[in-house]
Parts: sequence; C-alpha cells; structure tokens
Amino acid sequence: MMTMEFEEMKKIWDEQNNQPLYAINEEVLYNRVLAKKKQAGHTLNFSEWLTILVNVVSGCFVFGINLFRQNDYVFLYVLAAWMLIVAAYIIVSRIRRIRGENTFDRSLYGDLNHAVAMAAYQVRFSQLMRWNILPIVLFVLFGVWESGKPVWLMVGVLVFFILTHYAARWEHSIYKTRKRELETLQKKLQQE
Repeated sequence: MMTMEFEEMKKIWDEQNNQPLYAINEEVLYNRVLAKKKQAGHTLNFSEWLTILVNVVSGCFVFGINLFRQNDYVFLYVLAAWMLIVAAYIIVSRIRRIRGENTFDRSLYGDLNHAVAMAAYQVRFSQLMRWNILPIVLFVLFGVWESGKPVWLMVGVLVFFILTHYAARWEHSIYKTRKRELETLQKKLQQE
C-alpha cells in the first residue's frame, strides 16, 4: 500500500480541479446571490400586490356598503378613504422602487447590493404596514361604536387586531433576518 504525503495529495487535487483547494467558487456564490435576489423580489412583489389588493377591495367594500345602506357613519367613510389612500401610496412607492432598480449593475456585487436594497425596502414596507394597523383598528372601533353595535363585537374586533399585530411582528422579524443575512454576505465579500 502506497502512502502519499499531504502536499503530494494536495498537488494532485489542485491539478485535477485546476483550482486551489480552498478557493471560493464564484459561480456558486453568484448563483446563491441571484437566488436570494429572486426570493427578495418575489416576496416584495407579492407583499405589495397583496396589500394593494386588500386595501382597494376592502376600501371599496366598506365605502359601498356604507353608501348602499345609506348609513352616515363618518368613521367608516374615513376608514374606506384611508384604505384607498394607503393603496395609492403603495402603488406610487412601488413605481419609484421599480424605477430605481436600473441603478444596479448586473455583477455579483451589483446583484447583491440590489438584493440588500430590496430586503431593506421589504423591512421598511413591513414596518409601515404594521403601523398602518393602528389607524385601521381605531377607525373600525369608532365605526363599530358609532353604529351602535354591542360591546362584545368591539372586544372581538380588538382581539382580532391584536392577533394581527403579533402575526405582522412575526412576519417582520423574518424580513429583518433575511436582510441581516444579505448584509452579512455583503460585508464578507467586501472584506475579501
């Protein structure tokens, strides 16, 4: 049985692969960055479109029901207007974000910077939508109170929004973790 020294084995290994033993495979790294960028873009697009759709449909529904039943519940009209304004704001923000995507070059660093920018935008967007729960719950509670509904309905609505807040907080923490992962990768590449 023949024994080889470590250096001889390493030399053979290097010659076979035509690359150093501990080299970073840039192609694999770039594919990982592209996958993270694609995931961030998909999540962001889905979040934006879902939030736009929910706000437009809910705002129109509340406005239509209030108008059709000929109710004069001011807080429900304000709620409908608020939801439509939020949808319009998200549409404008989305257009600005998409226009800004052309500033990133198509390289490993450019795509990584683009992924980090999308993750940062997702975190800000998520935080904004978490804060958006507050005016919505206030308008809904005042609307329920204004319409003379029973107190247990107000308590039920409040419990629902508290659970919604906790779910939104959990979702927000996922986005923050993804952003940190991308920033860590970005720092490592800058140091290399």
